[in-house]
Amino acid sequence: MDVGFELYQAGKRFDRYKQLMKEIRKKYKKKLDRIFHPLHEEVFHEIDCLQCANCCKTTSPIFYENDIQRASKALCMKVAEFTNAYLRIDSDGDYVLKSLPCPFLGYDNKCIIYESRPTACREYPHTNRKRMYQIGNLTLRNSLVCPTVARIFNKLEEKDYNELLS
Repeated sequence: MDVGFELYQAGKRFDRYKQLMKEIRKKYKKKLDRIFHPLHEEVFHEIDCLQCANCCKTTSPIFYENDIQRASKALCMKVAEFTNAYLRIDSDGDYVLKSLPCPFLGYDNKCIIYESRPTACREYPHTNRKRMYQIGNLTLRNSLVCPTVARIFNKLEEKDYNELLS
């Protein structure tokens, strides 16, 4: 998988993805889960995240209080020590990483705190979440970071939605 090429293609197709999401949300709204979830499963059988790790290299998850406690415990650090070493507060008032790539990303693209990783990392890229109609804009943005999301959009263009809903 050439991640750079897939994401380059996603950038070129972003306006089409945007239009596609608008059409699907309008027509199928609360049935989006039944459209996205099978494609999520299909694409994750094709792509190995450890070959990519672009999300860990380019974006920061939000760290909620329980995420901070879990990660600091995994690293045998006090919460304040962990927060001062790794996190900052962004313009939305959320805790995010001070620097990228993620300091917990190993040389082999494995997370050194995997069992204690933040909820946002556990759920990324969110294409199997319930109520997909609520996160359409996030899903679109993720198509520029995650080749699996881009591939899902490409497959959406090829599919008959009624077939996915049956």
